[in-house]
Amino acid sequence: MLPVSRPSIGIEELEEIKKVFDTGWLGLGSTVFEFENAIKEYLNAKNVIAVNTGTTALHIALDAFGINEGDEVIVPSLTYCACIQVITALKAHPVFCEINPNTLNLDVEDVKRRITPKTKAIMPVHYCGNACNMDTLLNIGKEHNVLIIEDAAHAFGSSYKGRKLGSFGDVTCFSFDPIKNITCGEGGAVVLADNTIAEEIRRKRILGIDKDTWHRYKNGRSWFYEVTTQGYRYHMSNINAAIGLVQLKKLNMFIEKKKNIVNRYNDSFKDLDGIKLLKWNLDETAPFTYIFRVLNGKRDEMIDFLKGKGVGTGIHYIANHIQPYFLKYAKPLPVTERIWNEILTLPLYYDMSESDVDSVIKSVTAFFKQYRSG
Repeated sequence: MLPVSRPSIGIEELEEIKKVFDTGWLGLGSTVFEFENAIKEYLNAKNVIAVNTGTTALHIALDAFGINEGDEVIVPSLTYCACIQVITALKAHPVFCEINPNTLNLDVEDVKRRITPKTKAIMPVHYCGNACNMDTLLNIGKEHNVLIIEDAAHAFGSSYKGRKLGSFGDVTCFSFDPIKNITCGEGGAVVLADNTIAEEIRRKRILGIDKDTWHRYKNGRSWFYEVTTQGYRYHMSNINAAIGLVQLKKLNMFIEKKKNIVNRYNDSFKDLDGIKLLKWNLDETAPFTYIFRVLNGKRDEMIDFLKGKGVGTGIHYIANHIQPYFLKYAKPLPVTERIWNEILTLPLYYDMSESDVDSVIKSVTAFFKQYRSG
């Protein structure tokens, strides 16, 4: 069975992990700082704070910028539930918005309609790696004094109008979990320009302590520390950072291979009746997932058919406003409700062979031949 996604890891990552093992320092330390600096250089960013997951990146960013009880955060319903959980964890209110059916990114016109005096942040999700309309979103933020917290979990390596996501804007959060564009095994990062908030996030990721253990061991009072803010155990380890350092060197190779697969899929499927392809900007996109829409209520039937052909599929994602825990925040979202019942994710990862891609294309095509003949 071809999986929907799979990390591309090998001996190089193991060799870097061994170096960490040889130092005996497995937690937050110099390898994490090296990884942060490498990301900072790649993105041309001012501050990069590595954390243990993409979810904690979102949570700690919202927390550091003062999002709290009763505040409203506008977020698309069609995203992973992590986005919503970090909002409700702070006792803030998620305000679900519609999406553009051609990109699955949030609908900026619907965002405007949902802004109230309680709106403190907007959380755009760069779906599949395709960037949202950041110029419009940042202008909305300035006009209404609203923070733009980008969920770029899908989009490490993507750009918007020639600028890497993370090199501009208010704050950008990345994920480096096992299936993202690069992996640390588990990991994430918060990227932002504000030096004061960045220092707050650095403290918050190590339980609000003013100095991490690595630095304390370099001075004469290794036992001394001060807790200066609400904090969490969110730091990245040297082990995870070691994997990330190797992966970062492979990123351009990963991106080009996945772009080629996306192009092959698009060329093969563009004339198939019963499919609606998403709009891609591959000149600036580091693809994360390949999603299309299956029309005429045939999505679930297609899942079963492809499974029988040895092709795994996924659904990214179930709309959050219909999830039991979030129902109290729900309002009708007719576009989202239609689209999430149509979307289907096909295999897309660096280690796919040409024959793997051929198998996916042949299987998808065979389904629609069967559908027409039936």
